[in-house]
Amino acid sequence: MITTEERVKEEVNIGISTVNRGAIANELSRVLADSYVLYLKTHNYHWNVTGKFFHSLHEQFEEQYSELAEAVDVIAERIRALGFRAPGTFKEYRELTSIEEDADQPDAMEMVRRLVVGNEQVLRTAREALKPAQKGEDEATIDLLTQRLNTHSKTAWMLRSHLE
Repeated sequence: MITTEERVKEEVNIGISTVNRGAIANELSRVLADSYVLYLKTHNYHWNVTGKFFHSLHEQFEEQYSELAEAVDVIAERIRALGFRAPGTFKEYRELTSIEEDADQPDAMEMVRRLVVGNEQVLRTAREALKPAQKGEDEATIDLLTQRLNTHSKTAWMLRSHLE
């Protein structure tokens, strides 16, 4: 993990201490990594889904990866607004993410199951990131994370509905 000192580019005076901003940026970096890896997985599934549910899943996966593409930008920009460098390489994402990459070619329903697991993991990561944001009284990050919690909860529910 990159240390707070390595990430600080400039002194930021937004009413949140450097220590708290660093803790928030570190947790947001994990949310960013999980979101980016989930984006990549969802986009892969969009391209490669087959079977009788092809059309509906192809469309659903496209909606989800498009939303994730916007989300990673918002998360990275929040890290920058806190005065820190946003991670942006596969190497950094591999080190920070808690989402497993695929080692095989799953069928459509396994894709759905894995996306449920991935969305639930982002939920857990975002919940952890709330702690330093609340401690630092960073309402902007709290709002961002609350939106991510709502989105991933709904996405996991919608995907899970395919499995019942």
